[in-house]
Amino acid sequence: MIKNPIPWPNGAKCAACITFDMDADSLIHIAHPEDGHSRVAGISMLQYGPKVAIPRIVESYRQLGIRQTFFVPAWCIERYPQAIEAILEGGHELAHHGFLHEHPRELSDEDEAYWLDRGIDVIVKASGRRPRGWRAPLYNFSHRSADLLVARGFEYDASLMGDDIPYLLECEAGSLVELPSHWGLDDWPQYVQSIDLDYMMPVRAPEQGFAAFAQEFEAAWRHGALWVPVVHPFATGRLARWEVVHRFLEQVLTRGDVWFAPMEEIAAHVRAVVDKGLWSPRIDRLPYYAEPVRVR
Repeated sequence: MIKNPIPWPNGAKCAACITFDMDADSLIHIAHPEDGHSRVAGISMLQYGPKVAIPRIVESYRQLGIRQTFFVPAWCIERYPQAIEAILEGGHELAHHGFLHEHPRELSDEDEAYWLDRGIDVIVKASGRRPRGWRAPLYNFSHRSADLLVARGFEYDASLMGDDIPYLLECEAGSLVELPSHWGLDDWPQYVQSIDLDYMMPVRAPEQGFAAFAQEFEAAWRHGALWVPVVHPFATGRLARWEVVHRFLEQVLTRGDVWFAPMEEIAAHVRAVVDKGLWSPRIDRLPYYAEPVRVR
């Protein structure tokens, strides 16, 4: 079903990275700049992520012997240093996810560059390394984003939804590896209900909600795809939900043919097989359109 499957390391049947977006209460403050500070119940729900879920998730990864990727807004890196320390001490990747979860598509040229640079500075201070990857908050990748990322040395993006396997993005400044996901692998439709965030979905039972992710994984495993859940500590990191995920990971790891790796390592592998002539990726040229599409 995949016409051009990528060869994964050591004969693995698929690659996998559970990507946590640790947005915490940045979501409240960006959505409600005038009164977000007073929305105590919503803040408590979102602070569950860095305060309770992150230590739980990192400990699971330690027990399972895997390293993964966390996309964190820079404001949250500064606000929740203990969570960031736990992520880094576990050997996980700290990737860029905006500053206060601002939406790049809604910013001016100058503001998108400014907040991207502010976030890079915070990540360097926290981790000692420049970020290799970026995910646009709420997938709001703009017509400028690729050029800004390439110019700053990013290796990959994880915002787009154009394939089942990695592909390349080409722009005026150069190229990026795209490590795609999609809304069917996002936990908001399964688990999030919040008046403060203007998002009201029917909350699924833990096993029912995770069933969508498990079925997506099985298809990826059968066909050689990339499995990248986009999940959030305050949602998937809740006790019963994470218990389901931990049990699933234990079972999957016994197969011995699934490559769990941080996104930066997956992107590096993509570049390596391309550079060695072992695989030819699909290439998307950005921006897709230079101006609004109008028909007469």
